[in-house]
Amino acid sequence: MLAPVISRLIIAIDTGGTFTDCVYRSRGRVEVLKLPSTPDDPSRAILEAISQIFASNPAEQVEVRHGTTVATNALLERKGARVAFVTTAGFEDTLAIARQSRPNLYDWNQHRPAPITDLCFGISERVTADGSVLLAPTESDLDHLRRKIRDSKAKSIAVSLLFAFANPAHEQAVAKALSPLGLPISLSHQILPEFREYERGSTIALNAYLAPRMQTYIRSLEIGLAKRKATISIMQSSGGILSAASVAQEPVRTILSGPAGGVIGALSVARAAGIDRILTFDMGGTSTDVAMLDAAREPATTSEGQIEGLPVSIPMLDIHTAGAGGGSLAWIDAAGALQAGPQSAGADPGPACYGRGEHAAVTDANLILGRLHPDHFLGGAMRLDPSRARNALSAIGGNGFASLEHLAEGIVRVANARMESALRRVSVERGFDPRVFTLLAFGGAGPLHACALAHALGIRRVLIPSAPGALSALGILDADLRREFSRTVMLAPGSSTVAEVFRALESEARSVFASESARVILKRSADLRYHGQGYELRIDWSANAVARFHELHAQSYGYSDPARPIEIVTLRVQAIVRRSKQAKKQGAPSGTLWVAQLHRAMGGKRNKIDSDIALLSSHRIFENGRWRKARLYNRARLVAGSCIIGPTVITELSATTYLPSGWSASVDPFSNLILTPQGAARR
Repeated sequence: MLAPVISRLIIAIDTGGTFTDCVYRSRGRVEVLKLPSTPDDPSRAILEAISQIFASNPAEQVEVRHGTTVATNALLERKGARVAFVTTAGFEDTLAIARQSRPNLYDWNQHRPAPITDLCFGISERVTADGSVLLAPTESDLDHLRRKIRDSKAKSIAVSLLFAFANPAHEQAVAKALSPLGLPISLSHQILPEFREYERGSTIALNAYLAPRMQTYIRSLEIGLAKRKATISIMQSSGGILSAASVAQEPVRTILSGPAGGVIGALSVARAAGIDRILTFDMGGTSTDVAMLDAAREPATTSEGQIEGLPVSIPMLDIHTAGAGGGSLAWIDAAGALQAGPQSAGADPGPACYGRGEHAAVTDANLILGRLHPDHFLGGAMRLDPSRARNALSAIGGNGFASLEHLAEGIVRVANARMESALRRVSVERGFDPRVFTLLAFGGAGPLHACALAHALGIRRVLIPSAPGALSALGILDADLRREFSRTVMLAPGSSTVAEVFRALESEARSVFASESARVILKRSADLRYHGQGYELRIDWSANAVARFHELHAQSYGYSDPARPIEIVTLRVQAIVRRSKQAKKQGAPSGTLWVAQLHRAMGGKRNKIDSDIALLSSHRIFENGRWRKARLYNRARLVAGSCIIGPTVITELSATTYLPSGWSASVDPFSNLILTPQGAARR
């Protein structure tokens, strides 16, 4: 019998280093599809997923929302285009000089990353900081520049002239002169109209570096999707959806595309559960992304991001990334110390226990310790190979360990140390006490490590959402259209020009979203600093913005000076178009409904009854140096009110949760697992 054709189907797809996660709503339920990623061509896994979903859910209209790693991987692997960087004459070495700051003052072996391009060209022009023209480029200069770039064999062009944010006329003239070359052109006054020539130049150069690859990728996807009459939009690093056409022109906005989806998904889960302060912990196959969120506010963005040591000043969610994931490879360094990552097994060949890899990864260690069950990985869809995992661990040569299990426990602890450091960086190092937060753990590997990290940070509550391995895709599914507009101004808070610039930015925002029928929500903010300081704090703009700046400065740096003059550096307007969302309440996963009916038939008795229904078998876990008796549960059979005591392993389609000794888990009305320490662990 053919499935009925629905009017509209929205599919969210998050391409990770190991798996491609797909989420869609069908007949009032959230459905999850998980496929191995295809790193050589990510579009293959995407098109295969859409074909599978469409076969059982035919629709008249299909909208695909995509969290992509294409831009990130191109940058990390240095596989972008040959870029011609055009700037004001005399500033051709901007990308090479960079900044003189030293992250580690006494480290003699620091190495800066090489500039994204050494193909730099100067044009004789000059604009002052207030936008006045001192020297305009001549037609002869522009013709000469065009010939030099043509002869350079560049495949993309980045233009970042000094003070173009104050007056873009010269950048526009350069773009017009270079357009006959037929190359993608990235202009700083369009992408990042802000000061700091190095950060701006680096961002524009990165955009040009990524543009040809991203345009080819999007074109390939659009051709494949056209067969389904499907459209595609892309997740931005700032947490909003952007049209594929816009992303093709500004791919630098997608560098944290996938992790941004995780933050939006975590925010939705926290708000539904009534939890205000959360630390997100998204552990995937190759890396871990963490963030600090206040559910009562929109997620914070930053313009001070870095990728591989290169500044990216496009607004992005304030996410910190650590090089530790389930695929992180274990190894012994020259000093004999055990390490885990940052090298990763990726999707191909993957950890040894997946059946193709030869080197031990964190996933192999978790399997050896019993925290993963070989027959219940990915809901039983994929069997893990313990013997390959043991052979891979044996090859490491950790002779200082009493057994392979002790070595595996050491690997997990090293990986945990990396992730703990990341969580401290977004909390303790910013003046926040992690003990008053809830740790919201997701990603394919996050629930395996959540309790250990919570214990290390003194956190008393861990939340594991339903389908944690697909939460990033769920966040993409529910993301709004979002874009930020900014302009550097250097004004006093009382200047009348502030209102004028805000109105101009809001007008620009409305014009960009003019094609959207929904109302555009505009939110003002500003980057403020004490006069003479080198860096700013971002404040929501209101009548008490100055007072709020003093408070935030005291919290961030331990002092404030209300008597000192304040300078507005950059004004910002965030434009949001709320997407019409279907009912968000997730339907019970497959296999849960009959359990709920049985629960009601037995008079509503809870805890032990519900837990026994979900019990799969007895189990063994290696914990703190010895084997312990444990249990194995099927999460799909747990209902609200169920309670489980550790040590326990809880399996489901998208992830596995490890509940250590001294911890208990309960199921809340939203199908979240709430993990809390008990007894000695709490003390």
